[in-house]
Amino acid sequence: MTAGPGGGGTFEAATGDGPPVPPADVEQRSREVRAALDGLLQIRRLTHHQGGRDPKSVPADWELRQPVRAVALALESSGLAPSSVDAAGARIATGYRVRAGDRPETAVVEWLGPAGSGAAREETTALGACVPALARLGWEALLYKGPRGRRFLEVEPMAG
Repeated sequence: MTAGPGGGGTFEAATGDGPPVPPADVEQRSREVRAALDGLLQIRRLTHHQGGRDPKSVPADWELRQPVRAVALALESSGLAPSSVDAAGARIATGYRVRAGDRPETAVVEWLGPAGSGAAREETTALGACVPALARLGWEALLYKGPRGRRFLEVEPMAG
């Protein structure tokens, strides 16, 4: 596959901490995301042999080892917008941000934007939209209130 948002040679799902996708590359990025999701679902079909369970509902072993990448792919493939940063690391777009959770096999999803963007006011609704996108791929997301009253999702594999 071609370079992801980070400019490397392999696909990387958008975590919200990278540069924005240039408008000229949006269609190509959409194809890459679809291909990555198709590959993920194929891995799940080949590796899950659990009595009749839908492979779409059970994260694969590699996803459990790399939950940030897996959760970011689930969100991006659902058409949700990631946040992004400029070359200096300043946040320039409002959207989801995925980071590692405090426990193995978990990730945290935040709704972030540039200063004054209103991201804090829309985070409950925006994070709520992330929940079904994650659930369709076997991830459970619980809404919490953190420091300074900001809300976030703690994401983990659904219990079998």
